[in-house]
Amino acid sequence: MSVPRPATPTADARTLRLGYGTNGFANHRLDDALAVLADLGYVGVALTLDHDHLDPFAPGLTRRIAAVGRRLSELGLALVIETGARYLLDPWHKHAPTLLHDDPTRRIEFLRRAVRIGADLGAEAVSFWAGVRPEHVPPQTAWDRLVAGCATVLDAADTTGVTLGFEPEPGMLVEDIAGWRRLRSALGDPARFGITLDIGHCRCLEPWPVPQCVAEVAGHLVNVQIDDMRRGVHEHLEFGTGEIDFPPVLAALAEAGYRGLVAVELPRDSHAAPAVAARSIDFLRAAAAKAAGHSGDEVPTRALCSASTDATAAVRYPDNDRRVE
Repeated sequence: MSVPRPATPTADARTLRLGYGTNGFANHRLDDALAVLADLGYVGVALTLDHDHLDPFAPGLTRRIAAVGRRLSELGLALVIETGARYLLDPWHKHAPTLLHDDPTRRIEFLRRAVRIGADLGAEAVSFWAGVRPEHVPPQTAWDRLVAGCATVLDAADTTGVTLGFEPEPGMLVEDIAGWRRLRSALGDPARFGITLDIGHCRCLEPWPVPQCVAEVAGHLVNVQIDDMRRGVHEHLEFGTGEIDFPPVLAALAEAGYRGLVAVELPRDSHAAPAVAARSIDFLRAAAAKAAGHSGDEVPTRALCSASTDATAAVRYPDNDRRVE
């Protein structure tokens, strides 16, 4: 006689693990930012390696990594590593060099160091992106450079046992889920090459409703950034000021079985970081409680109607910035 299998627990959006990105605390010392986030009730942090937040090129890196590790442990904070620092590698040009530039050496070294730091700190994922194609670089050349660069980073990840989360980013060479799929296929569908999904980006330019975007990549989802956004405008907004209906999104994450960090991504709100972080966690907790009431049910009509099916909609970048972060 066969033994009946236990029932699978119902997914519950209230179990989602909320984190916050340190790029939204740029005016705080890292120790202070971590303490504020822990006090507010966040369980994790998306740490952007930058000048004042664990600079991977500054002296005494081993000692500083150990100190950050102790602080995270004391506060009970989980971690993902983000690599979107603006001027860490070049004081004149934002995000340069990328993997697409003529000489990507410094970017590759940065990503290798990020992987090693992630391994030392037990990061759940190390996140990175393609970059904007330089005008003088032909599209095929840029693509070949991206594939080669990602393969190099993958070698480092395989050596250290780190999971990579590649982020599609509006305006970059890989800006959507379809582009991520193409890149993953070109790399041979490696197990450690997951996706970092920014919920706001889904609303900005993906062809599906936001909850469906989650479902589309559920099997490869290793890192989630969350923020509000409007269709066709790449601008990270506080919750409730854009167009996203969040309870269906959180329900979709729960139904997908995602158990990683869901980190608030508000990189231009450092001037009011503690207040914004407090409002954000209150909003997301309320949305998660509401989501738990319809988790597993049909996505509400509002969520389906809120996402345009026009996959070719032009994206605007406020302040003429091709990448708002």
